[in-house]
Amino acid sequence: MMYFSHLLEKARAWLPLLPLLLLLVATWWLNQQVSPLAQVISKPRHDVDFVMDNFSAITLDAQGQPVHSISAEKLWHYPDDDTTHLQMPVLKSLLADNPAVVTSAQTGKIASKGDEVFLYDDVLVVRQAGNGMSEQRFATEYLHVVPERDWADTDHAVVMTNQFNIIRAVGMELDNRARTVKLLSRVKAKHEPVRR
Repeated sequence: MMYFSHLLEKARAWLPLLPLLLLLVATWWLNQQVSPLAQVISKPRHDVDFVMDNFSAITLDAQGQPVHSISAEKLWHYPDDDTTHLQMPVLKSLLADNPAVVTSAQTGKIASKGDEVFLYDDVLVVRQAGNGMSEQRFATEYLHVVPERDWADTDHAVVMTNQFNIIRAVGMELDNRARTVKLLSRVKAKHEPVRR
């Protein structure tokens, strides 16, 4: 009995701490109930955030002179990969010293930094006559364009035509500033002589 009485005395000594212990357990339980759930990290959706019809823009040099322009029937942007897509794009090189170069396609895409344009389907480059050269046309299904450098290249089949020649090749590098064209492989040419 003495043992039971001694145990009762010790329990009475701890009795004032019982409400505090209950409060601590209740606080912990309440905290568990209101804690936010672990957030699920999901991949951003590939949704369009804006669309423009009849888009047109002109880039100027440091002196305020037009350097090149880009236009499209429709433009739309995806924020997840920061790409801009184009329907019926037209790029024009407007360098004062060189004849204009007009590039068109069915579809296109502008890279996230805006410094590269990728053109697809029925791509046509028309380099207008001037500086002693006749008009040149380049047709391909894909073209990578760097407007700031006035540069274009492709690894696809290309057909180059001018007043007297039809040249077929695979791969091309077009430098409009230097007015050069480099055909990369499988070059075949057909020449029509000038008739007098």
